[in-house]
Parts: sequence; structure tokens; C-alpha cells
Amino acid sequence: MARRAKDRAVPPVQARRVRSGPVDHGNSTTCMDKRTLLALVLMALVIVITPRLFSSKRQAATATDSSSVIPGAKRDTVAVKSAVSASPTITADTGSRRPAVQVPAAAPRDTAPRESVTLATPRAEYSLVNPGAVPTSVHVDSYKDLRPGHPANAPSVTISDGMGPLLGYRVARGADTIQLDTVRFTVSKQGSAVTFTSPIVTLTYEATKDGYRTAVKGTVVGAGPGGALLIDLPTTIRSVEADTTDDMRHLAFGYKIPLRDVTSVPFAKLDPGAVRPDTGSFQWVSVRTKYWLVALMQPVGSKPAGVFRGLVMRGGPRLGKIPNLAAATTSLPLMNGAFAFDLYIGPQSWGELHATGNDLENVNPYAGWFHVVVQPFATIMLRVLLWMRATLRVNYGWVLVLFGIGIRMLLWPLNQKAMRTSIQMQRLQPELTEIQKRYKDNPEKQREALVRVYADHGMSPFSPMLGCVPMLLPMPVLFALYFVFQNTIEFRGVSFLWLPDISLRDPLYVIPVLMGASMFLLSWIGMRAAPPNPQAKVMSYMMPAMFTVMFLNFASGLNLYYAAQNIAALPQQWVLSRERVRAGMTQTANPASRSRKT
Repeated sequence: MARRAKDRAVPPVQARRVRSGPVDHGNSTTCMDKRTLLALVLMALVIVITPRLFSSKRQAATATDSSSVIPGAKRDTVAVKSAVSASPTITADTGSRRPAVQVPAAAPRDTAPRESVTLATPRAEYSLVNPGAVPTSVHVDSYKDLRPGHPANAPSVTISDGMGPLLGYRVARGADTIQLDTVRFTVSKQGSAVTFTSPIVTLTYEATKDGYRTAVKGTVVGAGPGGALLIDLPTTIRSVEADTTDDMRHLAFGYKIPLRDVTSVPFAKLDPGAVRPDTGSFQWVSVRTKYWLVALMQPVGSKPAGVFRGLVMRGGPRLGKIPNLAAATTSLPLMNGAFAFDLYIGPQSWGELHATGNDLENVNPYAGWFHVVVQPFATIMLRVLLWMRATLRVNYGWVLVLFGIGIRMLLWPLNQKAMRTSIQMQRLQPELTEIQKRYKDNPEKQREALVRVYADHGMSPFSPMLGCVPMLLPMPVLFALYFVFQNTIEFRGVSFLWLPDISLRDPLYVIPVLMGASMFLLSWIGMRAAPPNPQAKVMSYMMPAMFTVMFLNFASGLNLYYAAQNIAALPQQWVLSRERVRAGMTQTANPASRSRKT
């Protein structure tokens, strides 16, 4: 999945009103007038436009230096400047057409023979390299590599930089900086831990029970005051998705300052060679794609604190339309010559990230300015879907169908009341019109007369507006589910019936067409016995067509949910339409006589 969030919270609501307005009310005095119809058309267009406009503007705005608001951040300036001066430069390797991370010629990388060491965790397998004592890749067997042409019988994902190790370590001791990829270690394995030992640095990786997380700790000999471990983050993460282009658009650095929102800096916002520093203190720093994450964080279980000091980001060369290279370096101060942090390399699974704490489940902020409202609501929707999947033990496709039906069942009583209010308003319309004409030159008397009419029929002046509320309630759900499908790995690669992946568009466009047809059928049923309304008639044809076109390239799972919800609404729409027919046969007493009483 700036000006986007402002538009985005409205489109689904307006779109729903377009569909249901002529269907449920059939009267221009309730939820449908000329201005409303025009707004409905415009806001329907926003549903498609805003997802393309809103993803990164908020992120760019928040990617600022936070030292002015973080206590003690000024003390970290030295460490940050050290990271800047020592950070790698990114250049293009014209021979291979792939960029490489380079350091000064005096300390070339990867010159010594390499030794690969494996560390198994409950759900992943880390490949560590010596020299360097860093992970080069992580293999995850519970997910499939979806790249076009990748063998379908190899259900595993390899998270890697694609050009070198995922991380790079350097030790700052006073005026000296030691690059660990030039240091030969002695490697030993004991239980679930791998230890790299050298005369200068000792570093241990220990697998945890969380699945994808490892605990990293070490000591540095002769580290005086101001010593730090400088960590270079991945310059990219190789895509393993069916839609590689969309995956690369999500490449971003992220970091979390304690008690503040997550800050995200997309690679696209880093111009080639441009440096963007932040001298704050961070709870965690990360690199992510659409579904995968490499994150360094404070040890799990610790009180939230800024353990990483400063982050220097630099844009890489752009070899294509989508920027997929950037460099970033952070600093971890040594405490009495020792350091410790946790390393998470794996999927952006809500359950896994939530279990680690550290607010890591919010690593991917979205919805622009409305992130504070939208993301929690989307999280609720996701948790409901995950609970349904775990409880019912059925395919996610059926979960979405049942979820759509469930939403309609929950709203049934409210819709029933709203429709009956609409029918009652239809009966009162001649009388209300007569009062408006009679007292057109006396607004105060007109208002008093209208209030009296509403009171005589057990209604309030707000009844017409309240009748529209149930139609708006499904829209936040649809809006939240849009972001759920944009950012949730649980739906990745899930097939359903003829759909190969419910997180991608329907290759046959069957579901979007079914969704549009169900919208039209709802409108057609609702127009029966409704007062003539040319505008509503036009919209009943226009909106289903517009929504079908707009939803063609949306996730097929989102279309499936919306189609199921529409179909589930058909019986109630039929019953209410018949009730409107019966109500139309019995008119109220002569409206003129009632008006004279007022």
C-alpha cells in the first residue's frame, strides 16, 4: 500500500453512499441531492488516486533530525559524525551492472577466504560468514519464493542483499576504526549459539525461541570512552515476490524513537549521493520491503530506550526507474567494552512482530496523515481475520467471504431501521414540501412547523441524516482492508478457487465483475417503487461500472470481501423494497389539512 490521507478517509464512504443512496432511500430529501451526487462521483475516483499519492509524503516529512527533542542526543553527535565519515560509499559496478558497497582502498572488503557458519532458529536458518562475523542470508522454509520462473517445488525464501553480507560491522576505538570483515575469527558452536573470537573482538549469536530473532552480544578489548560498534544496514533486500516492481517500491529505512511514532524513509526519497542524518536515539532501526524485514533492536524485554545513537542514510545510484539501493549506518555505544542487541530477519508477520515487543509491528506506517487512526483500525480488522482463520481452520478466501457476510449481519438491524425511516420520510415528503412553500418567507415559522410535524410522527429533524449512517459504517472496514491487503504477509501467496494469490489482482477479472454486478443488482432492487429520480437512476448505472474499473487491479481478496458483502445484502434489500411498495399504497391523510393545523 500528505494530501492522500485527507482524501482517502472519505472515498470509500462516499462510494458506498452512491451505491446505497438510490437503493435504500430513493428520495432526494434524505441522502441524495445534486451536490451529494457530484461529491459521490468525485470521491469514488479518489479511491484509486489516493493510494498512489499518499504512501510516502508523510514519511518524508517525518524523516528529520530528532536531536532537538531527544534528551541527551547532543552527546551522540560525535558518534554520528564518526559514522558519517566511516560510512561506505555506493558506486556502480559497470561490469556487472550491479552496485557494490565500497570502503577506502586501505581496508578492502572480502579479501580473505570466507568460511560459512550456519545457525538454526525454530523458523529460520542464518548463514554467517567469517571474516566479518555477519549474516549473509537467512533461509525461511515456511514461505515460497514467488519470483517469476522460480521453481514451484522449492518452497523456501532466502532473505539476502543479493550482492554481499546483510550487515557490516566496524569497531570505533578512539581514533581507530577496525572493519571486522578484515578480521579472521575463530568460530565455535555450543548449543544454539555461535561465537566468533579474535584477539580484539568476541561476538556471539544465540538463537531465541521467537523463531526469527537472534540475540547478539559481544566485547571489545581496549575500548575506551566513546567506543562504539558501527553497523552498516543492508543496501537492498533482494525481491522474492511475484510483483518485483511493487516490492521494490516499498524499500525503506525505518527507525523508532521511544514514545514517538515510527519514522520511515523510502529509498525513493533519498537522491543519489544525498546524505540524510538523524542524531536521535533509537529503540530500533530497520530496512524493509513489502513483506520482509531486517531490524536491529534493543534486547527484547528491556524497558524502551534509545540504544542506537544516530542514523546516517545515503542515496545510492539509480540504475532503473525504481530506486533500490541506499546505504545507512548506525552506532551502538560500548558500555564498559560490551554491546548487546537483538536481530530480527524475517517476515513482517503481525503475530511475530507483536511478540517481539518494541512496537516493531508498526514498522510499516501507512495512510499518511491519518496513520494514527487508520493503522489501529486496520490492525483490529487483521486480528479479527487471523482469529477467524485460527478458529475456523479454513482458507483465507472463505474467511473473507464469511467476514463480509458477518459485517452485513451485524448491520442488519441498523439498516432495517434506516430503511424504515426512509419510507416514513417518503410519506411525510408532501407535507414537508407544503410547509416549506407556505412559510418560505418566514424561516423561523417554517422551522417550528417542520419540528412539529416530525414530533407528531415520532421523529426528529435529524432522522433523515441518521438514516444514512448505517450505509456509511461498512466503509471504514473496506478502507482498512485495503491497507491490510497492501501490507500483510498472511495473505501472500494464498490461493483460492481459481485465484493463484488473493493478495494480487484476479488474473481473469471474475471477482471485480461479480462485485460490480452485485452493486448494480442492489441498486436495481432498491429503485423499485422509489419516487422518480433521474439522478439516482443515472448513478445506479454509473457507479457499479466505475467501481468495477477501479477495483480491477486491487487485491482479489478485497474484491472477494466486497462482493460477498453486497450479495449478503440482497435479501434485506428485497424485503425492504417490498415494504416500500406496500407503504406506497397507503398515503397519509391530506397533507394540506395537516398543514392548516400547524
